[in-house]
Amino acid sequence: MPSRPGVYSAMFALVATLATMPGAQAEPVEDFYRGKTIAFIVSSSPGGGYDTLSRAIARNLGKHIPGNPSIVIRNMPGAGGIVATSYIAKVAPRDGLTIAGVQNNTPFEPLFGTKEADYDATKLIWLGTPSVETGTLIAWHTSPIKTLDDAKKMEMTAGASGANSTPSFYARLLNELLGLKIKVITGFPGQNEAYLAMERGELDSYGVTFWSSLTSTKSDWIRDKKIRILLQYGPERNAALPDVPFGPDLIADSDDKLLFEAANAPLAAGRPFVAPPGLPPERAAALRAGMLATFRDPDFLAEAAKQQLEVDKPTSGEALQALIARVYTMPPRISERLRRIAQDY
Repeated sequence: MPSRPGVYSAMFALVATLATMPGAQAEPVEDFYRGKTIAFIVSSSPGGGYDTLSRAIARNLGKHIPGNPSIVIRNMPGAGGIVATSYIAKVAPRDGLTIAGVQNNTPFEPLFGTKEADYDATKLIWLGTPSVETGTLIAWHTSPIKTLDDAKKMEMTAGASGANSTPSFYARLLNELLGLKIKVITGFPGQNEAYLAMERGELDSYGVTFWSSLTSTKSDWIRDKKIRILLQYGPERNAALPDVPFGPDLIADSDDKLLFEAANAPLAAGRPFVAPPGLPPERAAALRAGMLATFRDPDFLAEAAKQQLEVDKPTSGEALQALIARVYTMPPRISERLRRIAQDY
């Protein structure tokens, strides 16, 4: 029969082994979040579309995370969402108590060669999006540009804030892939000023107009046929635009198709939400599950409908992570073309 010291030594050895096993000392997710507060960073100023959506999510998210933490919004605008994304990537604590809602360009800015975007988007924990975007090319009803073929034959003026803005980028992309003749006029403070110039007959178009923006802010333009919608593009056809040509269907070359897919990735990312890299896996899973449950929550959907927010295409964090990873594994010749178009100004 073994001596008592031998028994004790064996017990201590067993305890030490169990203590070093993965997850042995992990605090249950519910216990961790109980009584805590999650800082919800919004990469835009108060009152805008991203801010309105994020606040609606914040009011419902806590009940879908084990432990029911409180959620507090903190606005962090700057550089088209890059400031907030960089904060998440490099500064925010990696404990599951900080998340962010960022613009859909930010996962791909490093690929575009944007110097300020010095983070690895593939290592961030993407939590999902409640919708995808559909890009449209529109023309004011008095413009001589009445069809997509007209935009290939005649110069089409389109407003934008700057040469490196999203509308300018998509205008250059459509010119290259579809042979359009869009001439971008920069210097407009924002979309509303460019829209006003369209109404005055000073512009044919705006470089890119998201369908969700049109339906929520300019539904009268659609109703009263003040605009012609010449083209739609994005991750998939929009059912609300059955008779509008879909950009990817108009392209035959395989490399051009890949380029359009990569360029449309921000639209597929919709309104993305993100957490810092290196989170404990169980907390990352809880945040992803909580976000997806919020996107499907009747209370959230009712609030979104009241505020005319597009939330009809929820995408899980895992699917969003896979989308971003795929774009970063595109052949170098595709990413080089994408970077050239993004920086061609």
